[in-house]
Order: sequence, then structure tokens, then C-alpha cells
Amino acid sequence: MSEGRLRPVGPAVTVVVLAAVLGLSGAPSDPAPAPPGFGPAAPVRGAAAARPPDGTEPRAEAPRQDAPPRRVLAPGTGLDARVEPVGVTARGAVTVPEDPSVAGWYRFGPAPGTDRGSAVLVGHVDDDTGSVGEFAALYEVRRGDRVEVRRAGAEPAVYRVVSRATVPKDDLPASVFRRTGAPVLTLVTCAPPFVPERGGYLANLVVTAEPAGP
Repeated sequence: MSEGRLRPVGPAVTVVVLAAVLGLSGAPSDPAPAPPGFGPAAPVRGAAAARPPDGTEPRAEAPRQDAPPRRVLAPGTGLDARVEPVGVTARGAVTVPEDPSVAGWYRFGPAPGTDRGSAVLVGHVDDDTGSVGEFAALYEVRRGDRVEVRRAGAEPAVYRVVSRATVPKDDLPASVFRRTGAPVLTLVTCAPPFVPERGGYLANLVVTAEPAGP
């Protein structure tokens, strides 16, 4: 990778940091440094398993969303995915669209373009047939890359990537799903290590982006 490219963490390293899908344990304005790269990647196969803090769908407090996201693009990586709203599974994890070309927006949290909280988008890196998904492009994202979210009935929300990190799948900080604080866009997909007998990928790649200036 070229100098300045953000790299995910290796399989043997456990890192719990605030990142973009999420600004993770700290404020989004204080991103963690880029972690070291990993060796040969496992097959790009598996799904994100992000889990909201309480593992359940909010009932009454979910914020109203006036401009739901319809598409997410990162021109520097080729990411271009349709976005659909998702909730949580029976096991309490955020639902991920089966189609790897589609991203899911966690509809019980903030929407991209709102003025507070972490707007979360999740997606597969591929499907059971091995077809590579749109969120596989997150493996190539760099600090400063532009991310655009096109919305229904509103102007696009534009962000710049500030950090990228790998966290254990079961240890995503609750701040990934925060509804208050500075606005960020958090993009989440799966990451090595890939262990088939344990259900696939054991980590999540988390990319955090902040609203772009004028």
C-alpha cells in the first residue's frame, strides 16, 4: 500500500478503538492512528455482526428520519451501493442485507446528514457464491477519501474519512451506535481472521467519516 493508506489490523492483534462506523471509544475528532497492515487476506467472505448496545429494537425513542439514505458512494475506492433500512435480528445483531451489492442503514439510529450521532451503514464483503460485495471496497479506503450519501428528498450528505480500524466482532463499543455528540458516518463490514468453524470472520472493519466542510 502507498504511504498514507489506512490499513486494517492483523489477525493476531486485538484492537478496541473508536473508529468510523463507529468514532469509537473516543470523540470522532480524535481518531486513532492507522493500525499496521495484515498479511495475506482470508477469502473475502462473511458478514458484519454489529450489535446495538441493548441488542433489541428501540420502541418509542427512535429518532424521526426526514431524509433516509438511498445510496452510498466512495469514488476513490469504487464503492457504489444502494442503501435500504434495516433493524436487528432475533439474536440482537444489526441485520445485514443478503445481497452484497446492498448496504443496510441502521434505522433506529441517526440518518446520514443529521447534525448529531453516529449514522451506521453495514454491508457484506461477499456472498456464499464468492461474489465480491460493494463493502469490500472499504479495505482500500484512505484517510481523506470522500464518501457521499444520497438521500431521499434532500441534498447528498458528504463526508471525509478520518479513521479506519479492526475490532473484534463481539467487542464493538456502544459508541458506534450513539445518538448524540458530533455527527459521523460509520461504515462496518467483516474483517480477518476468517475461521470457518467459528462462523466466518471474527472481526469487523470500522470506517469513520466526518462531515466534509464547504
